[in-house]
Amino acid sequence: MHTNTLTQASISQKKAIGKTGVLIVNLGTPDSPSVPDVRKYLREFLMDERVIDIPYLNRWLLINLIIAPFRAPKSAKIYRQLWTPAGSPLKIYGYSVEEKLQKALGENYVVKLAMRYQSPSIESGLNELRKECLSEIIVVPFFPQYASASTGSVYKKVMEVVKDWEVLPEIRFVNRFLDHPKFVEGFVNLGKKYMAQRDYDHFVFSYHGIPERQITKGDVANVCQFGTCCDKLDARNQHCYRAQCYETTRLFVKGMGIPEGKYTVAFQSRLGKTPWIKPYTDEIIPELAKKGIKSVLAFSPAFVADCLETTIEVGDEYKEIFEKEGGEHWQLVESLNDSDIWIETLEDLVKNA
Repeated sequence: MHTNTLTQASISQKKAIGKTGVLIVNLGTPDSPSVPDVRKYLREFLMDERVIDIPYLNRWLLINLIIAPFRAPKSAKIYRQLWTPAGSPLKIYGYSVEEKLQKALGENYVVKLAMRYQSPSIESGLNELRKECLSEIIVVPFFPQYASASTGSVYKKVMEVVKDWEVLPEIRFVNRFLDHPKFVEGFVNLGKKYMAQRDYDHFVFSYHGIPERQITKGDVANVCQFGTCCDKLDARNQHCYRAQCYETTRLFVKGMGIPEGKYTVAFQSRLGKTPWIKPYTDEIIPELAKKGIKSVLAFSPAFVADCLETTIEVGDEYKEIFEKEGGEHWQLVESLNDSDIWIETLEDLVKNA
C-alpha cells in the first residue's frame, strides 16, 4: 500500500512538473507530385540503410544512378492521380489526426506530426517539442506491425536527433499495435460495412512487402521457414514482420466471421530481383480469378492512412489485374485515416505507452 501511494504521488508530481510530448510519425510523402520533388523523396527514402540494406556505395549507385532517375517520372505520374487540391492525402490525414488527438488528450499533452521522410521532418517535430520543456516524449510510429525498415527506422532517426541534446526527457516508443482492440475493431467495422452491401467470394489482405533477408537477419531464435512458422505468433517469432501480418489477418478474420479458405494473405510493392516475402499480391490475383472467384474485398492493414500503396496500388492497379483475368468486382477497404476509432486507438496507446 505504501509503495502504491508513493507511485501515485510520483505520477501526480510528474504531471504537475511538465507536459507530455507526443510525436506521431508516418512514412512520408513528396512535397508535390512534380518529378524533382518525387525524385528527392525517393532518394531520401531508398537511401535509408534500413530500407535497402546493402553496402552504402552499392546503395548510392543503385538509387542515384538507376532507381531515382528512371522511377521518378513514372512515380510522379501516379502521385498526380493521388493528389488532391489540398495536397497529399497522407499529409492531410496526418494534420487532421494531429489536431483531433491534441483535442482528445487535452492540455497536458503536446502533439506534433512528423514524417520519416520529407516534411514535416522528425527533426523539426522533436525540436518543437524540445522547446516545450516536457517531462517525457512518446513516439508513435504509424505502423501496426514492427519492421526494421519502418518502425525500426523511426527509432533510429529519433535517437540520431536527440543524441546531442544536453537534457534528454524520458523517451518512450510504441513498438506495434496490430492487436490493439480499437485498431482491430476499426478495420473490422469497415469490412462489415462492405459485407453488408453484398456477398464477397473472397477476401485479400495485402501487406507491404520486405526482402526475405531482412526477416532472416532479425530471426535471432532461428525459427523462420517462410511458411507454417507464421501460423502462430509467440515469443520466438514475435518480432517477425511476416508473422505479425498473419496474426493481424487472423484477428480481422475472427472479428468479421470469415471462414477458413475464403481469405488470402499476400505482400505487395516489392523492389528489385532479390526474393521478398511471399506470396506476392499481384501474382495471387490472377490465380483467384482463374478459380472462378468473381468478387473480392481487399484490405491493406499495414497502413493506417490511405496513400499511393492503398488507393492506387491495391484499389486501382490490382482491380485492373483482377478484372482483366475475368473478375467482376474488386473493392478496397479504406484505411482508418482520421476516423474517431483511430483517434481513440492513439489516445489509448499514448496513455498506456
